[in-house]
Amino acid sequence: MKLRINVEGKTYEVEVEILEEGPPGPLYGSTSVHGSTVIGGATPAAAAPPAPPAEKAPAAPAPSGGSDRCVKAPIAGVIVQPLVAPGDAVAVNQVLLTMEAMKMETNVASPLDGKVRTVRVSPGESVKAGQVLIEFE
Repeated sequence: MKLRINVEGKTYEVEVEILEEGPPGPLYGSTSVHGSTVIGGATPAAAAPPAPPAEKAPAAPAPSGGSDRCVKAPIAGVIVQPLVAPGDAVAVNQVLLTMEAMKMETNVASPLDGKVRTVRVSPGESVKAGQVLIEFE
């Protein structure tokens, strides 16, 4: 079987000998892996047509994971900036601080209306998931 292959803009004609009997495999289709075409291995499953791109909506604040009168870290990460201080009045869903995990910033919002008693973290501090960040009166 002769095939015409294009590699980085150059066209090559190659002759291929089929060594195994059976249904046509990847030689009749191709599998793209990280920008390279792979021939061999298992035949890829039929892919569904790609979904149309979704419109990007502004990110909602992450749930605080707060219970009772405190806000806990929803994920492990590093505190970027607390946006409230002790004595500040806050409203439900108000962003209290920004943290970063895996190069993504996450806003942590208040689960309740109240007054900040203590901010237990500072910029640059590493926190664990579930760690108390802010306490309310």
